Amino acid sequence: MFEEMSGTLAHAGVTVKKNLRPGAEQKVVFITARVHPGETPSSFVCQGIIDFLVSQHPIAKVLRDNLVFKIAPMLNPDGVYLGNYRCSLMGFDLNRHWANPSPWAHPTLHGVKQLIIEMYNNPKINLEFYIDIHAHSTMMNGFMYGNIFEDEERFQRQAVFPKLLCQNAEDFSYSSTSFNRDAVKAGTGRRFLGGLLNDTSYCYTLEVSFYSYILGGPTSTVPYTEEAYMKLGRNVAKTFLDYYRLNSLVERPLTSTPKTREENLQLFAGSAQRGGGRSRAGGRPERSGQAHLKEQPQARSTP
Repeated sequence: MFEEMSGTLAHAGVTVKKNLRPGAEQKVVFITARVHPGETPSSFVCQGIIDFLVSQHPIAKVLRDNLVFKIAPMLNPDGVYLGNYRCSLMGFDLNRHWANPSPWAHPTLHGVKQLIIEMYNNPKINLEFYIDIHAHSTMMNGFMYGNIFEDEERFQRQAVFPKLLCQNAEDFSYSSTSFNRDAVKAGTGRRFLGGLLNDTSYCYTLEVSFYSYILGGPTSTVPYTEEAYMKLGRNVAKTFLDYYRLNSLVERPLTSTPKTREENLQLFAGSAQRGGGRSRAGGRPERSGQAHLKEQPQARSTP
């Protein structure tokens, strides 16, 4: 049921997990999805996260080296199999039973909760994020629900990740993100774990629209596709790079862009000889000549 991803280090012919070495601090990000079987977009978002994290993308390598990701991609497999919209085989809304899940009636929830509690009680593990992925039938874009805390500083820190995600994902809306303590949601993973874990842990529900997102203005709606959902998942994963300030560790790909002034001048000269761009008064090349100087995409481009 679980996917675990972490960095590795080759040593003496043996592959050793870098962030699982004895004494190493384990920063854990725990992600769950599809607790409501009818919310199929959540599976595509989760698939985007998994595909990116196991890829050879430079950002993915840095994330695996510094964080441990534990992912339960389907919390309600029997409900999915039966084609239920919200409930499990026995008719339970699993996302209301986190407080006291039964190993018989809610086995997936019980197993995930036990694992989270074991990690919470392990002094070598710091469970820093819990994200539960859902889909929303009336709202547009992606957005998050978070918790409310009496500690103002903790509340403000909780807003950091959604703000960073809003910068990375064009379809994520921070204005639609909200923080609440709704009694109806007390049995959800986000609410229960938000009260259980310590003040360095942040728990969110990540919602994504069933149908479209808005770009530019209120009338500029774009229908979601499977690829768009997976792209949101990739952007969620990439946001951890910004959150943990690991950008300096990303290997930059080789680029063909000239790096010296002399090479730039040679490029302009060659372009003029080929008729690639006529010169204006003053010897400046036209825009067509400047196209050769456009910066090449860096490592954070979409894979």
